[in-house]
Amino acid sequence: MTTTPDQRPDEATLDFLGSAFAPEWREPALGHEAVAAWESENKVTLPEPYRTFVAEISNGCSLGPAEDGGLQPLGWLPASWPDLGLRQPGEPFPLEASWPWEDDESVDPEEDPRIDAVYTQGSIVLGSEDGQSFWVLVTTGPRRGEVWMVSDVGAGPVPGDDAWGFEQWVQRWHSGDGWWD
Repeated sequence: MTTTPDQRPDEATLDFLGSAFAPEWREPALGHEAVAAWESENKVTLPEPYRTFVAEISNGCSLGPAEDGGLQPLGWLPASWPDLGLRQPGEPFPLEASWPWEDDESVDPEEDPRIDAVYTQGSIVLGSEDGQSFWVLVTTGPRRGEVWMVSDVGAGPVPGDDAWGFEQWVQRWHSGDGWWD
């Protein structure tokens, strides 16, 4: 578990993140005290620049990534999120590489506890895509700070092994280039 905040993002990063989300669609920022309280309760320190973004710029935005409902407020879940138990963002994220469990013959998707762990441990949910795919920001472990896609068929870093961080994910959405181009 990371207990000390990463270095504060530079002003250019914060200016970009602020400009990517129209003020009229933003939820109010939480403030650093509320973010620290959430982190303490969840036994995790959020990766930068997301941490400063929710503290100073916006705690979610209904217009923005992800396409289905925008950026979720900290700790919120999309309506289509599967009920697999308590979210534990401070527990170790269980993967270090992509895992397409639909292709893994040793896996029973209805019974494998590793799949539940991918959904419940070591990440926060940024939003949903097409109802059954979810953008998560990894909060613990060697892939901390990366954006991953988790769906009913598997999980992996986006767009591949050289995963985007929160800023790159927002840039990709904001530029209109599409997620997979």
